[in-house]
Amino acid sequence: MKPPSALILFAHGSRDPQWHHPLLAIAERARLCAPGLTVRCAYLELTEPDLPSTVQALAAEGVGHIRIVPMFLGVGRHAREDLPALVQALQTSHPQLQLELLSPVGEQQAIQLLMAQWAVDGLESINQP
Repeated sequence: MKPPSALILFAHGSRDPQWHHPLLAIAERARLCAPGLTVRCAYLELTEPDLPSTVQALAAEGVGHIRIVPMFLGVGRHAREDLPALVQALQTSHPQLQLELLSPVGEQQAIQLLMAQWAVDGLESINQP
């Protein structure tokens, strides 16, 4: 039998506890979209859990495939360099796992379109004479 998959939503982190609410809401929606899928949040810094401990916990639960989704709009050094290096180190430490690192959400055309549409919704009626 094939080992289960899991999803990690990976974000920067913040000391502000309210900062986490949107990410937790996305995680809950992902669970609703894929009942039975293990969905976790992990953070680069300032917040627990971090990515290595989250991957370790999932490996201990028998997960075989982990999809990591960087929840970054901008693609700076963390997304370009730090995260891929961290995932490569985790892959070396956990060769039994298949770690799948997606590109950051800010690079996804579907997300860009959704955000643009949300930003302009209702403006047409305001601009009508």
